[in-house]
Amino acid sequence: MAMGSKYGAHRVIEPKGLLPQAADKIDNTMKIYDNEILVDVSALNIDAASFRQLWEAAGGDEERLKESILSIINERGKMQNPVTGSGGMLMGSVAAIGSALQDRELKVGDRIATLVSLSLTPLFIEEITAVFPEIERVEVNGQAILFESGIYAKLPADMNENLALAVLDVAGAPAQTAKIVSPGDSVLILGAGGKSGMLCGYEAMKRVGPCGYVVGMSRNDRPKDTLLANKLVHKFFVADAQNPTEVLEKALAANNGKEYDVVINVVNIDGTEMSSILPAKEGGLVYFFSMATSFTRAALGAEGVGKDVTMIVGNGYTKNHAEFSLQVMRESASLRRIFETMYT
Repeated sequence: MAMGSKYGAHRVIEPKGLLPQAADKIDNTMKIYDNEILVDVSALNIDAASFRQLWEAAGGDEERLKESILSIINERGKMQNPVTGSGGMLMGSVAAIGSALQDRELKVGDRIATLVSLSLTPLFIEEITAVFPEIERVEVNGQAILFESGIYAKLPADMNENLALAVLDVAGAPAQTAKIVSPGDSVLILGAGGKSGMLCGYEAMKRVGPCGYVVGMSRNDRPKDTLLANKLVHKFFVADAQNPTEVLEKALAANNGKEYDVVINVVNIDGTEMSSILPAKEGGLVYFFSMATSFTRAALGAEGVGKDVTMIVGNGYTKNHAEFSLQVMRESASLRRIFETMYT
């Protein structure tokens, strides 16, 4: 077989000239090029914003959801929600390694999780065997292609595979939090009750130290006791993330009337940009990990209210993020128990 593009451009069917993520349709023929890896897929973790949209469109019906996912993959050659534009990630076993990639520390049969989005991954699914809406996961029989540039993590031997998948799915969030939060910072986390929110809360609490302050927000009070009892936040409040004036009022009240040094957005719905920007102080930092974020709404919204804040769009990857986030599970027995209960 010939060599393909390092970034997968050879798989693009239309429009030509684009890379796989931006393309409308890619080639999901499961015959690998010399610089590709073939994976037997056992599970997909659908991006939270994408799964929510698909689940609501299906009226909460599992069979309709399966049909929607399969239709997208059959039409596009990849799992990329046409509404949200996002994908997710997968877990599986290495089935074949191209001749040009034989020097990697990887062998056929290794269990891996891909750390690149399903929105650019050639994917073929024979059937969806199970749906787990509470954790945005579907179990499948299928195959996928990993490009030469594609990153992945070998599934660790010291934890359940589903636990590792849950952590790796959002590995960029806590790793990025560790980079942007400093001692003494005040931090607001929108969507603190989800898996990325809890991981960010744990890391933020560690980084702010004794003089810092971490506040968590969710759309209901279900995660309140878990977050407070396990010291994942100092304070918690309930608000509608799509209502920026409500969020601002409650966020300031939770922080003695003061704006925040860092605001982290890990919600799974759209229209939450201003709820993140308004509570941030002048010169503060807003980290949008949510794939439902609109650059246009964020940029023009900040301009419209005269907020000079640094805004980071989380790309899901930061150096060593996989091992970093798995290490969080190893060092925090309480967080690991929560994840094992909720996501395995």
